[in-house]
Amino acid sequence: MAFIRKKRREQQLQLYSKERFSLLLLNLEEYYFEQHTANHIQNKGGHNERKIRGSLKICSKSVIFEPDAISQPIIKIPLRDCIKIGKHEENGSSRHFTKAKSGAISLLFSQVYFIKEHNIVAPYKIERGTMEYVFELDVSGKVEDVVETLLQLHRASCLDKLGDQTAMITAILQSRLARTSFDKNRFQSVSEKLHMECQAEMVTPLVTNPGHVCITDTNLYFQPLNGHPKPVVQITLQDVRRIYKRRHGLMPLGLEVFCTEDDLCSDIYLKFYEPQDRDDLYFYIATYLEHHVAERTAESYTLQWQRGHLSNYQYLLHLNNLADRSCNDLSQYPVFPWIINDYCSAELDLSNPGTFRDLSRPVGALNKERLERLLSRYQEMPEPKFMYGSHYSSPGYVLFYLVRIAPEYMLCLQNGRFDNADRMFNSIAETWKNCLDGATDFKELIPEFYGDDVSFLVNSLKLDLGKRQGGQMVDDVELPPWARSPEDFLQKSKEALESGYVSEHLHEWIDLIFGYKQKGTDAVGAHNVFHPLTYEGGVDLNSIEDPDEKVAMLTQILEFGQTPKQLFVTPHPRRITPKCKSFSQTCGHNAPLVDSPVSPGEESFEDLTEESKTLAWNNITKLQLHERYKIHKEAVTGIAVSGNGSSVFTTSQDSTLKMFSKESKMLQRSISFSNMALSSCLLLPGDATVISSSWDNNVYFYSIAFGRRQDTLMGHDDAVSKICWHDNRLYSASWDSTVKVWSGVPAETTCPKRHRFDMLAELEHDVSVDTISLNAAGTMLVSGTREGTVSIWDLTTATILHQIPCHSGTIRDAAFSPGELRRTLLLIHQFT
Repeated sequence: MAFIRKKRREQQLQLYSKERFSLLLLNLEEYYFEQHTANHIQNKGGHNERKIRGSLKICSKSVIFEPDAISQPIIKIPLRDCIKIGKHEENGSSRHFTKAKSGAISLLFSQVYFIKEHNIVAPYKIERGTMEYVFELDVSGKVEDVVETLLQLHRASCLDKLGDQTAMITAILQSRLARTSFDKNRFQSVSEKLHMECQAEMVTPLVTNPGHVCITDTNLYFQPLNGHPKPVVQITLQDVRRIYKRRHGLMPLGLEVFCTEDDLCSDIYLKFYEPQDRDDLYFYIATYLEHHVAERTAESYTLQWQRGHLSNYQYLLHLNNLADRSCNDLSQYPVFPWIINDYCSAELDLSNPGTFRDLSRPVGALNKERLERLLSRYQEMPEPKFMYGSHYSSPGYVLFYLVRIAPEYMLCLQNGRFDNADRMFNSIAETWKNCLDGATDFKELIPEFYGDDVSFLVNSLKLDLGKRQGGQMVDDVELPPWARSPEDFLQKSKEALESGYVSEHLHEWIDLIFGYKQKGTDAVGAHNVFHPLTYEGGVDLNSIEDPDEKVAMLTQILEFGQTPKQLFVTPHPRRITPKCKSFSQTCGHNAPLVDSPVSPGEESFEDLTEESKTLAWNNITKLQLHERYKIHKEAVTGIAVSGNGSSVFTTSQDSTLKMFSKESKMLQRSISFSNMALSSCLLLPGDATVISSSWDNNVYFYSIAFGRRQDTLMGHDDAVSKICWHDNRLYSASWDSTVKVWSGVPAETTCPKRHRFDMLAELEHDVSVDTISLNAAGTMLVSGTREGTVSIWDLTTATILHQIPCHSGTIRDAAFSPGELRRTLLLIHQFT
């Protein structure tokens, strides 16, 4: 899923640079400054002197040498373990921490790491003891500067207090950034106009890379200070589809840019040094986007999910995104729930409630005996109290699941080692059991468990992950008996996530993770209290003056895991699950209908010969696509065409009404009335006003001539799903289970006066109404409901003529054919 795609992108960048070196070879919170082409000279001056060609990398806490030959290991020397740094004297002695004018640099140290020998990803090899390495730079004139830099960084690494170390390294970094600026020669065009330039860091999992951000009238650029993994990252503003402000380390410093509609994996994640720089860049990008739509709210996605327009999986992805979860930040990686409770049976029975985990409880509260012990400790704990000593999502847990596809990340997080073989992700059943019984294991799952890519379950890289106590090697993840293969496991996991039981109870888990049970007394009552540092607002880093305490706090925040941003402060509504009927219970086209007279001069479809019917349906297959235009970001919900055919008006779930010119083939207007989806649209007679219905319970009137909203009809208690117009009457259907009829006179074309509406009738239904349609005479109305029932109303008496349970899912549309009634309804439905 997300991380797997991110990993593959990074592999592509590594192919671009042709390097084995990766920023993951650095320690956490370490920076890579510069590189120099050099030779590693072994046995310098001896008869068996040997030169190994490669690249010397100067980092804030280490020196790394990457040989060109992949058979040779990468060498990493921590600066804190250096004893002497200086020029290499020809007589073999070195000056103690001094500068020189030689082409060779000598490092005397007590510890060295050997990494990726033969380009094999494996735990680092460590050699200890006093050693001297000599590196000869191609450009001898740079030796003095390199030695000066190494001496400065060495002093920082040897400071007693971690806070002082961080402060000194930060000062060195800021000095380097201040002495450089974005290279304008990297612009795609000489005509580009610079809007803004500032300093920032590009964020990828476990890594931040400092550099310069630059935005012009057409492009967004990031130029890494070190030129790694490529000289410039460039994003065309025209390709940007979404932008989000992010918090990084619980501070409002992040900005994530997406060039896709639904992908959880962004194109760039930037962390700024000042919130104002972040906000300014966000403003520039949002302003550039001509048809920019405000970020969707959790409420709008909730409505879509409730009505079945979003799957459980899609909804959870959207909530994670809104709650600042990102695949670029492992401390805030998207979190998904354990769903299945049965990992022992030969068959998975999704009709049995016992198959599923209790979604109303956090993982830590699923085992009553363990919960009692945790509560006892909680009661005795001084303030600030917390029930769980570890989080349900952290970098360690994410990489626990993904070690087979992202081993270098695990080695980075754990100082060059894999975890103990018996603590690895060996078995689905074992992992679930440990989450139920373990004293400190309360982890949830990640999106990959409900995706399509099985690579995180299979040791396709043939990694040596160690040997367990029983003697067996750690290899592929052991699957439950009911899964025939990794593909089958993911497929059944997806089916479980979208099952009826989960759809009915998922809101309970959302209350815990994103909702009102996340904080406060409701969290205490739900046994859902974690360490205060994991919550947004739990600590103000800017108020901490002690540098050691500040660094310790930030490290704990990043490594322990973070609670998602709270999205809901009231109980989350449950999903509306229709009463599913079997196909044998639905009436289909054979349902008996009471005869109704055909209007004079009209021909009923039933009067056609079988040959004519066959010909009519066959002609549909001959329809050809004439033109196609993608002007909306999400599903189109309504279309209206002007009388002369020159303009097309469309509404969409992306909350916009758009006006498209058929003549110029260009988008002329994009209007957003609210941040909720628009459900339908129509043009009033005279083509002066377009009406749109919305999920925010309103109907909006837009004046084409004046280019503004003319009026708002607030006539329903829930989303308005469909509107119709006939003879100065507006018909509105709603999820509040009513269809309302309004009298109204459209405003004049030349004036912006408001409409006046009076409700004439209210047609009540048992459940929410998703669609309506009128016959040509405006005397009958057909309505389709969420539960698949069709109702035919006589509008002259406001009574039901027929009510037929025709489908097992939502009826998306219904219309009268010229034959009026007798077998003449065309029903278009979608099973949910």
